Amino acid sequence: MQNITVSTILKEKVPHIHLSCIECDVQPEEINNELWNEIQNKINELSSELKVENISRIPAISASRRAYKACGKDPARYRLSAEALLRRVVKHNEIYQISNVVDLLNLVSISTGFSIGGYDAEKINGDIIFGIGENIEPYQGIGRGALNIENLPVFRDETGAFGTPTSDSVRTLVNLQTKRFLMIIVGFGEDLHINEATNFAVRLLKKYANAANFQFKIVD
Repeated sequence: MQNITVSTILKEKVPHIHLSCIECDVQPEEINNELWNEIQNKINELSSELKVENISRIPAISASRRAYKACGKDPARYRLSAEALLRRVVKHNEIYQISNVVDLLNLVSISTGFSIGGYDAEKINGDIIFGIGENIEPYQGIGRGALNIENLPVFRDETGAFGTPTSDSVRTLVNLQTKRFLMIIVGFGEDLHINEATNFAVRLLKKYANAANFQFKIVD
């Protein structure tokens, strides 16, 4: 696994930030019916119990929204991926089916409230720094096109920005050719159950993506 650090400026603005990083070999496939059934059960549970106005009160999402504001970004305009997913679940009772690897990441996210980055590890160049987006910094978000990442928390490698808690990038996109997968669970506050989210992610990776050769790293 690459060296992963948090920049000084981001740490100053969000002192309690911590990352749980999981890297492993995976076997991608378009559809895993057992996984999709588990996702549908979770969607049914959430859509019957959760209201849109309460999503922002989920501890992991609430901490993330505060972090965005501290960095100078409006979390209502640039929604965190976990919040956007949960709003779709509650409003439409659905999320997009993409692949087993991406789908299981989304299941962890809607179950825990953590925004999670998922990257093809072989497309990342050199060390990773989690910092803050700069003015007119180029970024192509998956399904979003050009994204203004100024003041967003941003993952960068030697090539440039490749991930945010709002949208992962096209450059490090996970597809059916992905062999080595990097998942980063982003915790922006204290007393969040990030270890439970990590354990849940590992269980799903093993069960639904035949994951092996795990490496783990906690960054704070």
